[in-house]
Amino acid sequence: MKLRLPGRRDHAETTDATSASTGELDDQLVKAGGKGRPTPKRTVAQGRRPGPPPPPPTTRKEAYRRMREQQAAQRAQSRQGMARGDEAYLPARDRGPVRKLVRDVVDSRRNVGSFFLAVAAVALVGTLVPSMAVKSYSSFVLLGFFLLLIIDSVVLSRKIKSAVAQRFPDGNHKTRGLVWYGISRSTMIRRWRFPKPEVPLGAEV
Repeated sequence: MKLRLPGRRDHAETTDATSASTGELDDQLVKAGGKGRPTPKRTVAQGRRPGPPPPPPTTRKEAYRRMREQQAAQRAQSRQGMARGDEAYLPARDRGPVRKLVRDVVDSRRNVGSFFLAVAAVALVGTLVPSMAVKSYSSFVLLGFFLLLIIDSVVLSRKIKSAVAQRFPDGNHKTRGLVWYGISRSTMIRRWRFPKPEVPLGAEV
């Protein structure tokens, strides 16, 4: 028979009690936190919910104002989509991989047509000067520019046809429309082109 002194507990009972307490504490932590950390709230996990919808307009003036704001936001979104070449926002004449290839061909080279506005402005100012010599020089510059423009357009058209035939050999494309599309784009200043150029000057297309 084993005597037990008052105020002292058996070592086995103490060990069992400690293990039980530790096990219960671990179970509580697992249930409360899941992998040792507290479970986030649903609003935190899913993000902040949007607020309630705005109340309906009470007057016709307010309804028109909301409609104008919505239309302005849609127009801004459409302009941004067109600028970055998003197919969903482009008009029909700019859609498709073939048209994008034509744009890349035009944007990868320096085109004589890009200087059309500057040369036309200089020629117009020259015609307003009363001096006949200045008018003659202005007409000569304008004529020479148009000759260079024609030559450059012929070179550009051949490059467009070659690129389209090489990249899309099985397609039935109207080359005349593609050439005119490229030439009309080449007559615009580079920073004013829409969609905006996606290739740098001198790039291999």
